[in-house]
Amino acid sequence: MSEQPPYLRIADELRQRIAEHVWEPGDRLPSRAQIGQECGVGENVVRRAQELLISQGVLEGRAGSGTYVAEPRERVRVVRSSAREQPSGSPFRQDMKALHLQSDWESRTDAKVPAPAEIATRLGIAEGELCVRTTYEFLADGKPVQLSTSWEPYAVTGGTLVVLPEGGPHAGAGVVNRMAEIGVTISHAVEQPEPRHATAEEASLLGIQKAALVTHIRRTYYSDDGRPVETADIVVPAAHCEIVYEIPISR
Repeated sequence: MSEQPPYLRIADELRQRIAEHVWEPGDRLPSRAQIGQECGVGENVVRRAQELLISQGVLEGRAGSGTYVAEPRERVRVVRSSAREQPSGSPFRQDMKALHLQSDWESRTDAKVPAPAEIATRLGIAEGELCVRTTYEFLADGKPVQLSTSWEPYAVTGGTLVVLPEGGPHAGAGVVNRMAEIGVTISHAVEQPEPRHATAEEASLLGIQKAALVTHIRRTYYSDDGRPVETADIVVPAAHCEIVYEIPISR
């Protein structure tokens, strides 16, 4: 069995000191040189350990000041379930209401955007075929907690009242309900979650450290004839949100 990398050992040591209240929330950590000397490792090892804990929300880095113990922050519960797509409102709004948080979102839609290669593959269309692209920033009590970029083939919704996801009489109704308005029945969705580091743009929008851990969910909705009608990239900061999957059981 391989030995644990030194930076993980140091991360565990720092985490233990915080758990034992050697350092309290808001406390500034000693310099990397000092920690390295105490633990018998180099400054680069300490830096990697701190970067890991920053990405997990345990520490926070302040430019020109140092590294501090992060203030505890309750993680927002994000539920993923087909059963939560309701005619009366969005699943996100339901989640935030359950947590007694004020929910909102900001969006921007661009019509007739050529599909990049990956999106075209996910939608089963030709690269460059026109799509409606909508970017979202979801907010809980005014703080960003989730990003999403949605793509819908223009051939499916073009010329209808639901062509703009956040415009017209069915604005904000959700993919399932909007598609139903034009006779497209969605039978299921496929989600592929994976952890990765935030891009610089994502970190800025979410108010997290650059390269912090996020969960990236690739979601695609399919109609009852097996055709992909929408695909989205959903980005959730791991330190601030927990993702829970509800799986309906048919009897």
